[in-house]
Amino acid sequence: MDVNKRLRYLREQCGYTQNSLAERAGISQTHLRRVELGQADITIGHLQLLCDAMGISLKEFFEESPATDETASAFSKLSPKQKKLLLSFIESL
Repeated sequence: MDVNKRLRYLREQCGYTQNSLAERAGISQTHLRRVELGQADITIGHLQLLCDAMGISLKEFFEESPATDETASAFSKLSPKQKKLLLSFIESL
């Protein structure tokens, strides 16, 4: 698993910019950017802070997503508001 790609994917799914997630997690936006680009490594401590800020566990971070690439791509194109509405709809089923 590419931690940098997974981090970026999950950040985008949550609707956060690098700056907003870094601020919520209390880490440097520059460091987060470098991690996502694969230019820097991340400690478990920083990864835990990022997961907490996104509302997920480390276990969820490392779980492979069952969604297909096509579904994930379509979901990633939704706005944060559209994502919340879709998730709300799915939960109501």
